[in-house]
Amino acid sequence: MNIRPSTPLPVALRSARRQFDRWRSRQPQRTRLPEDLWQKAVILARAHGINKTAGALGLKYESLKKHLEAASSETSDPKKARAAFVELLPREIPPSSLQCMIEVEDGHGATIRMHVQGIHVPDLVAFAHLFQGGRA
Repeated sequence: MNIRPSTPLPVALRSARRQFDRWRSRQPQRTRLPEDLWQKAVILARAHGINKTAGALGLKYESLKKHLEAASSETSDPKKARAAFVELLPREIPPSSLQCMIEVEDGHGATIRMHVQGIHVPDLVAFAHLFQGGRA
């Protein structure tokens, strides 16, 4: 008989398990999981695998797999992808007073947030283009 020692769960999975358990304790049995918890499970499944995530969160493997596939198809379908918003300010504003917050989220739930100050609008546009994978 081959018995593997259990490895401790990553912090993100332990935290999510507590959140799922708290939600379940406040609901009648057989209540559907809300979309925000499914989204969290999908993000964790991308990072830690479907089997490990489903086991840690008390989810059915097949249900989590379907949600993961649905989320993947939404991000790969340009019609379903969220639109980006870019506001370009007029050139008259002195660069020293120009500042903005740039927030970019990839399809896997990772977010990067930057505060930019004193940059010319054309440079900001070139930076945004480079960040999206293009060439300036």
